[in-house]
Amino acid sequence: MRILVVGASGTIGSAVSAALESRGHSVVHVGATRGDFRADIANPLSIQALYQSAGPLDAVVCCAGVAAFGALEELTEADFRTSVDNKLLGQVNLVRLGLGSMTEGGSFTLTSGDVSQKPGPGTSAASMAGAAVEAFARGAAIDLQGRYRVNVVSPAWVAESRMKAGLDPMPGIWAADLAQYYVDLVEGDETGKVVNAETARD
Repeated sequence: MRILVVGASGTIGSAVSAALESRGHSVVHVGATRGDFRADIANPLSIQALYQSAGPLDAVVCCAGVAAFGALEELTEADFRTSVDNKLLGQVNLVRLGLGSMTEGGSFTLTSGDVSQKPGPGTSAASMAGAAVEAFARGAAIDLQGRYRVNVVSPAWVAESRMKAGLDPMPGIWAADLAQYYVDLVEGDETGKVVNAETARD
């Protein structure tokens, strides 16, 4: 399959790209600043240009999306707007604008995050955006049933990112283990599914 991976240079995206390539897939790497193509998912025109340049695709995986973290009383309207425009609408538009570039039967795999279902302190904006991504995918899968698949991976905090923050890697999930959840959804036949990726896949 020819698979577009958005956020391919990040910790998760690079692991997903490597896992897909190891399975024999052709990966088109997309990043904000580097890759085969560049795109700003908060900008619908940038997404349109990406699809026009990338050509026909069999799957799209999004490992990108910015959301703000911080105590509710400290978050600004701009913080919430960034979370909506990037994490939520960025992924919504990857699906909505990508239908014409996708081979029928192809799939979109999006990313939310475990705070979507298990919010904690300082996560109100990120929880909101991630939960909306999951709700969107379930609804979109119904509309696109029989033509395209839409799924979501909801990752735990990635172990490599925890280490960069000066924390123990566990509890977390190694990026290579997380990537297998994305591979399963790309290669599978499920749609409208939200996968909680908290541990290494068996």
